[in-house]
Amino acid sequence: MKISRKKFLILLICLLLPAIIIAQNNKPEKAPAIVLKDINGKTLSLEDFKGKVILLNFWATWCPPCRAEIPELIKWQNEYGNQGLQIIGITYPPTNHAKVRRFVRQNEINYPVLFGSKKTKQLFDSGDTMPFSVVIDKDGNIKERIEGIIFAEEFDEKIKPLLK
Repeated sequence: MKISRKKFLILLICLLLPAIIIAQNNKPEKAPAIVLKDINGKTLSLEDFKGKVILLNFWATWCPPCRAEIPELIKWQNEYGNQGLQIIGITYPPTNHAKVRRFVRQNEINYPVLFGSKKTKQLFDSGDTMPFSVVIDKDGNIKERIEGIIFAEEFDEKIKPLLK
């Protein structure tokens, strides 16, 4: 049976289109380039942490759940920092810079804390949920968006495998 060139092309497109759509949907989402100042006035960017698994944690001093998860974040930075984990705290407004600096010192936060804005958070999420975290792999791709407190089981499932 002979098939016309036109029918062949239509058939080929019909067969390949689902694969093309799937490939497009599996394309990694690159983390946006952000450059912010830390609590000491030093400018930092995500590029400064290239090759590490980054846990961006949007938080605020006025947010009780945010404050509640910080001891766990400190613990994870201690335990997994040498395996390539870099936690970065990004404040969410309204932000009193002096209050944030005092909070960081009092709680002995062992990871960089950067001053963010609503626009900074909107680069990753348009919602209002706090805390909000973004997991970025060693290649700079967004792997997860986590609303609310990150629990140990979630850390084990979504972050630890990226450290290997």
